[in-house]
Amino acid sequence: MTYKLMTVEEMQNHYVGEAITLTAVMAVLAVAIVAVVIYRLFRSGKGGVSIPGGWKFSWN
Repeated sequence: MTYKLMTVEEMQNHYVGEAITLTAVMAVLAVAIVAVVIYRLFRSGKGGVSIPGGWKFSWN
């Protein structure tokens, strides 16, 4: 691996933490979707859940 000195302009355009922020937002979104699905599974009287994307779970 070779190191290259960055110019001042390159350093000003470099943002640390963008990937961490995006990952955290996506993780929170995934947890929220799973929580809603689990909540609907337990609260459903008929025992059925449909998830966007064509996923359907049902029981009687």
